[in-house]
Amino acid sequence: MKSPVHRCRDVEHGRAQGRAGARANCQQAEQRIPISKDVITSSAASAMWFIRDACGIVCALITWLLVLYADFVVLFVMLLPSKNLTYSIVNGTLFNILAFLALASHLRAMCTDPGAVPKGNATKEYIESLQLKPGQVVYKCPKCCSIKPDRAHHCSVCKRCIRKMDHHCPWVNNCVGENNQKYFVLFTMYIALVSLHSLVMVVFHFLYCFEDDWTKCSSFSPPATVILLILLCFEGLLFLIFTSVMFGTQVHSICTDETGIERLKGETGRWGNLPYWEAMQAAFGGPPSLAWCSPFAQLSCKKSLSGHVPVPQGTIIEEDVIEIPLN
Repeated sequence: MKSPVHRCRDVEHGRAQGRAGARANCQQAEQRIPISKDVITSSAASAMWFIRDACGIVCALITWLLVLYADFVVLFVMLLPSKNLTYSIVNGTLFNILAFLALASHLRAMCTDPGAVPKGNATKEYIESLQLKPGQVVYKCPKCCSIKPDRAHHCSVCKRCIRKMDHHCPWVNNCVGENNQKYFVLFTMYIALVSLHSLVMVVFHFLYCFEDDWTKCSSFSPPATVILLILLCFEGLLFLIFTSVMFGTQVHSICTDETGIERLKGETGRWGNLPYWEAMQAAFGGPPSLAWCSPFAQLSCKKSLSGHVPVPQGTIIEEDVIEIPLN
């Protein structure tokens, strides 16, 4: 696997050089092998993860309130006053199951470690404990003083380097990374389904109220009923478009095995991307099954961290690029 040549060149060279010197440095960089992401694991993968960001917490609370508002309108404005008991039971059960799965996926995406690299492990003692081979190169993040494995990027909100970081989403108050991308995909999928279901019920309810007396089709007054339904229609349409786009973007990123940050920085195609079917199984935790759609299923393909060596304490190294001596 080749190291990111341009990244190495940007770090090691502060100014432009001649063509001959650049060609020599490029050839030298191609001989370097960056450390794998499997060598550096997350120190918080088994612990509770929560980002104390005011904006993210507010956005997460708004998300829950909007889902609860939709549930209130569906139950107390449309389904309970309905004369068709079967229609109310079927749609009420389906809507609440989808809403529950959406909120559960949101909670898992928010409280799951996205793949954070241990903070402050860029010490000489830790590098020696990795037992790297001569010729391998180590990159240090100057912001969180951690050793960065392949495809890791620093998040200014989480203040950590995240493995396979796609983006930081304020609506889940967390980064979308290697460990929680599945839950974010499920969250967007279930929110899109909930929004679509609510829009269909709003259309049927309007048709029913136009044919019948408005005072009999709802427990609320006609003006209040219209206002609640219009707000639900606006919310459902907005979230349906937004989450559908995000769902398609995330599935495309998983199938192509490239994150949003890698596309923006032009780092695609440098990591030996997995075939799309293997990438899907790696992201969702194994072969296709009902567990793919469950926010409660654990990612069975992840390696256990119980045998990982603790990070030795020591002084943070000053260099941002450290190459193992060729002795």
